[in-house]
Amino acid sequence: MSATVVVGAQWGDEGKGKVVDLYAPYADLVVRFAGGANAGHTLVVRGEKVVLHLIPSGILHPESVCVIAQGTVLDPVVLLHEIDALEQRGVSVRGRLFISDRAHVVLPQHRLLDELNEAKTGGAIGTTKRGIGPTYQDKAARRGIRMGDLLRKDVLAEKVRANLDGWAPVIAHLGGTQPDALAIAETYAGHGDRLRDFVRDTGRMVGDAVKAGKKLLMEGAQGSMLDLDHGTYPYVTSSSAVAGGACTGAGIGPTAVKKVIGISKAYATRVGGGPFPTELHGEEGESLRKAGGEYGATTGRPRRCGWLDAPALRMAARVNGMTEIALTKLDVLAGRGELKICVAYSIDGVEHDEPPYDGWDRIVPVYETLPGFDGPISHCTSRDELPAAARSYVERIEALVGCPIGVVSVGPDRAQTAGLRDPFDA
Repeated sequence: MSATVVVGAQWGDEGKGKVVDLYAPYADLVVRFAGGANAGHTLVVRGEKVVLHLIPSGILHPESVCVIAQGTVLDPVVLLHEIDALEQRGVSVRGRLFISDRAHVVLPQHRLLDELNEAKTGGAIGTTKRGIGPTYQDKAARRGIRMGDLLRKDVLAEKVRANLDGWAPVIAHLGGTQPDALAIAETYAGHGDRLRDFVRDTGRMVGDAVKAGKKLLMEGAQGSMLDLDHGTYPYVTSSSAVAGGACTGAGIGPTAVKKVIGISKAYATRVGGGPFPTELHGEEGESLRKAGGEYGATTGRPRRCGWLDAPALRMAARVNGMTEIALTKLDVLAGRGELKICVAYSIDGVEHDEPPYDGWDRIVPVYETLPGFDGPISHCTSRDELPAAARSYVERIEALVGCPIGVVSVGPDRAQTAGLRDPFDA
């Protein structure tokens, strides 16, 4: 067993980028297995912020080999921008980054469809308008364009034309203008030429690494409560955001997975529409948003903020088979006075210890109040150095969720971390 999977345990934005960056030096390969440019993984190294949407968060470590696997949907425009930006920073990318030839491609019509749908529904779902949902729709409808197709000019134009024919009635119904197939094919063939040296059969590459006993760090996107099967449907993403998606998305069997680390903030946030039982409104919510800098890395939208939701985290631990939690942004809670944790949901007088199928609008959070702690705590390098009340807060989360907490992030920078250890250790 050689793979450690890192997934979001809430509604995304939990700090997966920082945690993967911390763990990357221990790994031989860092593999992004799901989602697309709707993800925004933020890294802060020596005070300098880097936001990545597609390239795995291990790329800032010069020894890391990074893979964008077939479970992702890939926007070549965004990817090329990220490659150029990293190279301008002096980060070597070539020979270290590999892209699956089977990854499906986000095309202009996909972004157009996202915009038209959001306009029609008034932004009810709250997508990032990056074309992710329509690209996964094409994948399921078996009419998608894959990275390997961008390298074959002889077939690309016909494939793009067939794809647009499938969407034409929808685009017309939504009041959009049909894009030009030939222009798209020519532009994306050009993107394919620039990316040709990065494209590989990454499924075989990752499989060979498993066979050789190498250490794989699998990087997820979004969060468990946004998972297509397990999340707050229909307010979910279009792919698997749980640990099981690492196997299908990267091309490895479940027997290769050794550990699953779920990332959770010390409180909860959500972007876009959908249920959020512990949401704080008014000044209380705004204060937490400002303290945590809770604005989307991809869209810049303000995140909804609330108290930690143990029922949601408990479910995430179950569906992911989490062996450990990495707790982030504990420092944001310093100096806030008494802290609350939602320990159960009450629906029509009946308590639930995990999220229900429905009845979200009738949920009354059942809270437990804990003593607060004062800061700053960003200098702490171990849990023992935390204030007693902060340690008690961490321990209470462990008890409520039934999962140990390993690393604790006490600030945005790579160095502001308590309890860091090798994620591949037994």
